[in-house]
Amino acid sequence: MLRAAGVGAGDEVVVPAFGNVEVAEAVTLTGATPVFADIDPTTYCLDALAVEYAVTSRTAAVVVVHRFGQPAALAPLHALGQRHGLLVLEHGESEAPYDEIAQRRARASYLDSRLSGVRTPDGGDGHTYQQYVVRVPGNGRPDRDAFARAVRARGVDCRVPVKTPVHRMPAFRRDVCLPETERAADETLALPVDASLTKREMQRIVSSCNALGGLLQPAF
Repeated sequence: MLRAAGVGAGDEVVVPAFGNVEVAEAVTLTGATPVFADIDPTTYCLDALAVEYAVTSRTAAVVVVHRFGQPAALAPLHALGQRHGLLVLEHGESEAPYDEIAQRRARASYLDSRLSGVRTPDGGDGHTYQQYVVRVPGNGRPDRDAFARAVRARGVDCRVPVKTPVHRMPAFRRDVCLPETERAADETLALPVDASLTKREMQRIVSSCNALGGLLQPAF
């Protein structure tokens, strides 16, 4: 899509570093250079103000990635694109049938009302909960990782959604300040929210997380 729009060598394309590497790789395949901008800490999608700071005279496009089933705030990004004459593209996630989304939302609501000690997602009307991503805030690594190991030991299949932001990867390493991206990579944890989860399994998720108190003490 980028190449078809005329993006190529000498151009820059603003992309998020929080997420999969495929978007940055797609930019390099056109001959353009990916430029990383920070995310909104609520949606985990590109923040319009951060994108504004990243725009240069070489910027040709912005690729907005919707993350975890939470849509990006598109209005300010499209307005930015119009001001600067930039192509604004969306990269979505494959979506589940409505019934499955409804069940995930019901399970997310259950977790929202019962989890303590972790920061639950700010759902909003458009969230489809492809992943139920909480934060284990305050201490950063390795405490989030230790929390994840402890939850898994109690039988909950949780995972770290983004282990390494793209700007930390050797092929795309950049000396760029992305505080919200770094913080999200250090604090986020995806808990199960599948439509197939039983009530007993949901109760186990809650009891396992709450038993840990949510926050672990930092190691000195």
